[in-house]
Amino acid sequence: MMKAISVFGTRPEAIKMAPVVWELARRKTLESKVVVTAQHREMLDQVMDTFSLKADYDLDLMTPNQTLAFLTARILGGVEDVLYKEEPDLVLVQGDTTTVMVTALAAFHNQIPVGHVEAGLRTHNIYNPFPEEMNRRITDTLSSLYFAPTELARSNLLREGVDEKKIHLTGNTVIDALLWVAGQKHEVSNQQLRTILDNKSRKVLLTAHRRENYLSKGMKQIYEAVREILANFDDVEIIFPVHPNPNVRKMAYEQLGNHPRVHLIEPLNYKDMVRVMKESYLVLTDSGGIQEEAPSLGKPVVVLRETTERPEGIEAGTAVLAGTKKEKIVKITGTLLSDEAAYQRMAKAVNPYGDGTAAKKIVDIVVKFCDEQHKKIS
Repeated sequence: MMKAISVFGTRPEAIKMAPVVWELARRKTLESKVVVTAQHREMLDQVMDTFSLKADYDLDLMTPNQTLAFLTARILGGVEDVLYKEEPDLVLVQGDTTTVMVTALAAFHNQIPVGHVEAGLRTHNIYNPFPEEMNRRITDTLSSLYFAPTELARSNLLREGVDEKKIHLTGNTVIDALLWVAGQKHEVSNQQLRTILDNKSRKVLLTAHRRENYLSKGMKQIYEAVREILANFDDVEIIFPVHPNPNVRKMAYEQLGNHPRVHLIEPLNYKDMVRVMKESYLVLTDSGGIQEEAPSLGKPVVVLRETTERPEGIEAGTAVLAGTKKEKIVKITGTLLSDEAAYQRMAKAVNPYGDGTAAKKIVDIVVKFCDEQHKKIS
């Protein structure tokens, strides 16, 4: 039987790979295995539970404050051991984390083809976001199948010389996952969040954890902007699920912990996070996936980064790139909070990231590819 192994290590990867893993399990001609590196332990476990995912191999590699070099070495050895034992026909990875890049390298070392879900995203700045931009470039260099979420991602790959026969335009699997969760009946499990959502104020969801922001003055500028926005709009409250990274948490509590309308809460499970997006008036984020998710729920996104590998949302009008300067963040957010016409233009813009059928398209291609690989061998 043909065999595909899916490898992921963080919460965003797990969310976006869940629909693919489900679809792989439906195929009778293909054996599917799941490997998790647990690059983000607690946040990964939440998603595994939400989507009822079971790992065949859990490498459990998370340690406090580990360097990228240390993590890279551990992933490389752990994943290579699994590949040597399982001998899959294809390895599937998603996105741009260290887990993704190192898994692709391990597969290359063992001459195993790689399928890259969400291939072709680029900012064209190798240090922003760091290390994600270089991670995805390396992964695309090592891949045999490219699942491009948008036409722009496909164009990026073509410009870099990738054979167009290997590139497949699929949409983004995060929309598959989001629509499934949004369609479920769900009571909020976080008691603190239930209380906040009962308030009649306008809710703004904030996520901020990007490495380049907390290593620079960007994060402090973001928090100063939040305080000014709250001073200007007394009907607004901020919901901020704080990333477990101790560097992020320290700064968040120092800068925003004493404000009565900033709710610093623990990371949410995905179902609660979707509920918050649905209940929010708009979203402030330096995340990647939320730029794709929130527009599907009709929520404008203010991107707190200097660059984005998802310019399709900017072009479509579902998101606006604010950067990390306080004045610009305050101006853009203030316009959305005070100008109904500007708000509605963004809220009603068409999401460019797909229709919820990406996983089926991807797995159809995977099955065909593996079948062709077997025919070549035989």
